[in-house]
Amino acid sequence: MSRLNFTIDRQASGSQARAARFQTLHGEVLTPIFMPVGTQATVKSMTVDGLEAVGSRVLLANTYHLLLRPGPDVFRAFGGIHRFMKWNGPVLTDSGGFQIFSLPNARVLEEEGARFRSYVDGDVHLLSPETSIEMQKTIASDIMMVLDQCIPSTAPFEQAEAAMELTHRWAVRSLEARGDSPQALFGIVQGACHPDLRKRSADFLSKLPFDGLAIGGLAVGESHAERYEFTGLTTRYMPTHLPRYLMGVGTPIDILEAVHCGVDMFDCIIPSQLAKRGTAFTSHGRMHCRRTVYRLSEVPLDAACDCQTCREYSRAYLCHLVRAGEALGTQLLSIHNLAFYHRLMREIREAILRDEFAAFYEKKRHELARPDDDDNPCVHPRRNRPALPPRRGDYEIIQGPTGANCVRQISSGEVMHSVNEPGEEANALYVTQSRLAERVLRQPDGMSASDDPLVIWDVGLGAATNAMAAIACFEKVCAQHGAAALRPVRLISFERDLDPLLLVTKKSSHFPHVQHGAPSTLAKTGTWTHSSGLLRWELVEGDFLETFAAQPAPELVFYDPFSAKTDTALWSAEVFARLVAHGGTKPMELFTYSASTAVRAALLWASFWVAEGVGTGPKATTTMAFTVMEGESARAGWASREIPWLGDTWLARWRRSDSRFPPNLSDAQKDAFSQKIESHRQFAGAR
Repeated sequence: MSRLNFTIDRQASGSQARAARFQTLHGEVLTPIFMPVGTQATVKSMTVDGLEAVGSRVLLANTYHLLLRPGPDVFRAFGGIHRFMKWNGPVLTDSGGFQIFSLPNARVLEEEGARFRSYVDGDVHLLSPETSIEMQKTIASDIMMVLDQCIPSTAPFEQAEAAMELTHRWAVRSLEARGDSPQALFGIVQGACHPDLRKRSADFLSKLPFDGLAIGGLAVGESHAERYEFTGLTTRYMPTHLPRYLMGVGTPIDILEAVHCGVDMFDCIIPSQLAKRGTAFTSHGRMHCRRTVYRLSEVPLDAACDCQTCREYSRAYLCHLVRAGEALGTQLLSIHNLAFYHRLMREIREAILRDEFAAFYEKKRHELARPDDDDNPCVHPRRNRPALPPRRGDYEIIQGPTGANCVRQISSGEVMHSVNEPGEEANALYVTQSRLAERVLRQPDGMSASDDPLVIWDVGLGAATNAMAAIACFEKVCAQHGAAALRPVRLISFERDLDPLLLVTKKSSHFPHVQHGAPSTLAKTGTWTHSSGLLRWELVEGDFLETFAAQPAPELVFYDPFSAKTDTALWSAEVFARLVAHGGTKPMELFTYSASTAVRAALLWASFWVAEGVGTGPKATTTMAFTVMEGESARAGWASREIPWLGDTWLARWRRSDSRFPPNLSDAQKDAFSQKIESHRQFAGAR
């Protein structure tokens, strides 16, 4: 039975986030929680009173450093760390595994443990599972960590597997060494960036009587996208009845993403480390206090904060202290940064308890990514010429009318999702309109149960906005209903030029939708699989007209190439007819941003039934198209609402249009084209 009596107060809807509580030897802990790092029994630049004032409830100390200085004899004399540092709240002690990892040339690693030479007096020490636990008992922390072997997260499979198995053997020895101590003990899931190893590690440790499990081996070499991916993947395999701790992570946005994945506990040196460099986290984004723009500013650092720093000091004074290298500057910024972190954790917990975390997450992830220049532009730019926008190949990042970042093709001038915020447009036009949330369920309303894969074609991957909107929808439904309720999904993206995808993944801070492990993995390997195994995202490179015939027939088509002006060949009646033929007897629904008369006529000529879609941006309508097979309606699942089919009004407009025929048709061909449109059952009352 757990020594912590862990209880979940609320599980968020549409997310893995949870608010919980557990009881330690020195008081109750409410989660999610951030633990300031007090490596050597002190949080840098902070007094114990100051820590309590900013809202700290649990501190982290390090076994490796405290073993060397002041040593176990001091803790024995004081009866533990709490009386020694005058801290009455809970303390978690790291085992020293990361510090051993940081000394590759000054230690010898073997089955027994790690032998290393002290940086204090030069003596040789053995840090083993037994000696680490013994020292943590002497420190008398509330929560102890097992000794693990930490390696770079990018390590090859064989090296990661060996380190994981050693960590498992050490975990068993750590439990034995703990004995009947009332202190809690956490295991550490390892496995680097290898999904199979992470699952094996979590499964192994879950069978042992630990009081909680930690995710180790991240923030040591992987990208942000990979960190988010493997955090989410690992938590799916961790037991729900124990607290989950992500070690050494991270920035506020890292924490928000990890809470979304189901993590409860965090620690990191970043609040104090960045304070030393003059950087503060605020409700306006990061602020670099040494900037000249703050030299005469009399306003507080953050008007939304009530910490001592923001109540009593101006930005101008903080700018002066940072520039002068005064220790008080570091202290005041540390006070503020820790207050910011703790307030963020409280806001997250309150949002979960109100069951509003999904909306809070979407709003906050944009706020936390804001750069300093957004609200505080430089008064005196260092150069007169504006910086060129980020570019790759024929594409560049620009700011759209709504302020959201977009990708523009330089040669044609066409902008991907040019008016609306890209994610909003993708959701409205493709995800919501196609009823994707219903379709990924095995028994969605109005459709028969199906275990067959839902095949989605994403024609025109571009910057992956539409594909990631589909993945976000899948993940939300998975969180709400569980993997057992979902159909398998194959998302197939077609693209001949990967520069837009490579550009946005490189500049992920500009694009929230790619702050996820999927896009970068797809760009590197051509495939990405969701941790549930139920969604596979595949990239098909090359000319769509030459590659689509080799792919399985789709149920949904998100048709989003550049316009007919730029990608003329993709909008012809012949291409749409090939799509219908490729689908065979399988009903197909196609959604596209184009509402042009020529495109709709081409779809009708190809035997699609065509309707008006939702408006986006400046477009009053878009287009939906359905195949209709003998005895089977492609409108299955739409019975609950009327489809705005094109009717007599559109037909009259088409007859008057200058673009009612594809180019280069002879008079005879034009007559045949007209006859096919006029005789379409859509206009003959067949529906």
